[in-house]
Amino acid sequence: MATSAGSVRRLVLRTLATVYIYLLCSTATDAKHIKGTINDPLSDWIFITRFCFLSELGELQFRFNFPVHYQPVTLLLYYDTYWPQVYKTDKSCYEKTSPPYIYSSSGQSFVMLEGQYCDTLLSTGNETALDCYETTGFNTARERWWFLAVSRCYQDTVLGLSLDYEIWMTNGPEGDVFHREFSADEFYILEVDIAFLLAIAVLLVLSIIVAVVLRNRRMFHTTFKLYVISLVFEFLHLLVMCISYGKYANDGLDNYPSKTFGRVLEAVSVLVFLLMLILMAKGFTITRGRISTGGSVKIAVFMTIYIITYAILFIYEAAWFDPGLVLYLYESPAGYGLLVLRLIAWVWFCYATFFTLKHFPEKRKFYYPFFIFYTFWYWTAVVVILIANFAIAKWVREKVVNGVECAVSFAGLAAFLFLTRPSNANKNFPYHIRTTQVGDMGVIGGDAAASAPNQFGYTAALEDSDSGPSFSALFTVSTGRQTQYAIKTTEFLRPVASDDDANNETKAFKNGNPFVTSQTPRSS
Repeated sequence: MATSAGSVRRLVLRTLATVYIYLLCSTATDAKHIKGTINDPLSDWIFITRFCFLSELGELQFRFNFPVHYQPVTLLLYYDTYWPQVYKTDKSCYEKTSPPYIYSSSGQSFVMLEGQYCDTLLSTGNETALDCYETTGFNTARERWWFLAVSRCYQDTVLGLSLDYEIWMTNGPEGDVFHREFSADEFYILEVDIAFLLAIAVLLVLSIIVAVVLRNRRMFHTTFKLYVISLVFEFLHLLVMCISYGKYANDGLDNYPSKTFGRVLEAVSVLVFLLMLILMAKGFTITRGRISTGGSVKIAVFMTIYIITYAILFIYEAAWFDPGLVLYLYESPAGYGLLVLRLIAWVWFCYATFFTLKHFPEKRKFYYPFFIFYTFWYWTAVVVILIANFAIAKWVREKVVNGVECAVSFAGLAAFLFLTRPSNANKNFPYHIRTTQVGDMGVIGGDAAASAPNQFGYTAALEDSDSGPSFSALFTVSTGRQTQYAIKTTEFLRPVASDDDANNETKAFKNGNPFVTSQTPRSS
């Protein structure tokens, strides 16, 4: 079991390293302080970037450098209402640069790169070039997405576009760390991430304290270990996002690989947490010490499909998301596939919980709040994604979804810690079997008839087939002993060496307190 766990850890680390290296090789497409070169002999109109500007506070600084014989070049600014009617359509360059898409008024939406905006200079090879620069603001009814493009509709002796550019888009005065460099749809993301990072850090400290207590009581089960792993990855996710957004707030250069790597860490946290929920719904480490071979195979296949779908989601975003469109991460076939898988996981969760309660009704104090809360948790994530895709305005979507997703993740992690806190007052505490007690406890639900207690009140042990791989070993509680014990289903008591110990522990478990440590030395 230790070898398998080590292999899994190495596989996860290698996967994360591979994804990160891939992302480092990707090109950032959403920077707000950008530099670039356009050299296209066939185009007369090219999209550059987009930004959500605040009214009055939004500011655009630009500098373009191009050979003088490429005149006239025009910088075009489209706001979100008209952009879909222009981008990737069969309209000609002249149509795209005419009213109503482009108009001249107090809110001028195009700049001819000539005359007062430009200086003449000599470029490499003694070729005459124009250096054009300007700063402009925005005055609109609300914050809007603005899309920047350049055009050269009139082409005579030279075809296409050839220029260097530097563009800096801001939304506040210098010194305003939390707003200046951010697009309006990204406002408050850094503050929210910092707040939840601190909250998750508190949960992580508390979970370590609980883990120490459970370990001392020999109740530090696999499911709680999965919870701690999920919590660690959620903490790392928020830490990476805070570092990425903090750096962005300082220099305006968007670090796309770092942010995507942070989302990969979040995906790992969600995957581990989903696995833990399914295992606990099936009673693993609560009413049974082993998942059957068939159940282990189903879980392994399901989690593999989930991981592959997540990988496709990130690759799809990096390779096929169009920077000219304001898209949400889940606006893709892989995104909708994840929604379907999450609903399948919820159905499985309901099914497993039902059969666990059917066979072990004495655990209802834990499973009732567990089922109700995490049903809400499953569906909240699905509903948020659907609302984000179809209902939330695009100029506020990113910050709203970020806040809701952080809140849902924190609620799910905090609720589990609350349900499993090792307190005498916690009547919902699920673990009443010590890690040294369990060898084979049988199975419940639809796995085998052997799960039913026999005439003496004990569950029969499930023996694996002699042929085929033992997938159930992936989900087996380590005993630490060679002796296997039969566990009585009504009390879940450990074997004891004396009548006094047995009486003390029987009273303790019936009173809902699994934390009685006998003073009498126990025999093996």
